[in-house]
Amino acid sequence: MKKRVTGLGGFFFKCKDPNKTKDWYKTHLGIPTDQYGWTFWWKDKEGNDCSTQWSPMNDDTSYFNPSKKQFMMNFRVENLIELLDVLKKEGVTVVGEIEEYEYGKFGWILDPEGNKLELWEPIDKAFL
Repeated sequence: MKKRVTGLGGFFFKCKDPNKTKDWYKTHLGIPTDQYGWTFWWKDKEGNDCSTQWSPMNDDTSYFNPSKKQFMMNFRVENLIELLDVLKKEGVTVVGEIEEYEYGKFGWILDPEGNKLELWEPIDKAFL
């Protein structure tokens, strides 16, 4: 199997007022936010364009379910389907079904503390 995690794909967290939070980060830290938060663009060691998403979300979002935590991390991965099969065999809890979009495939797992982790096989060029 190729590498499992290749980078941090995103950090999502719950807050009472996502727009106010985004405005605070924009005003005080200079983060140029949009409706989703902010996409950090960077290059991997081979020089490929990559992104990491930072997103404040409503505190009543169900997107993190079944986790009760206030945050969810997204990890960039290679070959999501193969990785999820390997993780299942290793006894890792897989949540939901794989979803595919023009910018990549997504799957979800739970860590031993019940944190929901999003696994993303990106198509970074879809953003460019």
